[in-house]
Amino acid sequence: MEFSLRVRMSNSDAHYGGNLVDGARVTALFGDAATALLVYNDGDEGLFVAYDSIEFKAPVFAGDFLEVVARIESVGNSSRTISFEARKIIAAKPDVGPSVADVLDPPVVVATARGTCVVPSKRQRRAVQHG
Repeated sequence: MEFSLRVRMSNSDAHYGGNLVDGARVTALFGDAATALLVYNDGDEGLFVAYDSIEFKAPVFAGDFLEVVARIESVGNSSRTISFEARKIIAAKPDVGPSVADVLDPPVVVATARGTCVVPSKRQRRAVQHG
C-alpha cells in the first residue's frame, strides 16, 4: 500500500540563510505521510517507533513543491515497515523573479528514509495488507 502527499514549502519552513528548508521539516512530512498511510491501511494513526535510516540528498528551498511518498514494505502483527521518498517536483526560481518556478521532469529526490510504525492489534480496524 502507498500514500502520497504534495506540499509547497513556505517562507516559514525556511530555517537557514538563502531560504533553505531544514531536514526536520522533510522528516515531519514523512511522519504525516506515515500517519495517513496507517489510517488507510489499519483505520488507526499508529505510532512512529524509529527510523532505520534517513538520507538527505538535495537541498529544499522556500517556494519548492515536494511530493512525499510512503509505502508499506512489510507487515508484522502490529509493526509496519515503511519506506519514504521526498521528491522536489517544482523548484522556485527567486533569482529569476519572485513568482518564477520550474517543473522538474524528472523530479529530484531530496530525501529517503525507512522506518517502523506500530498499530496495536486492538486498534486495527481494517484488513492488514501483506506483501
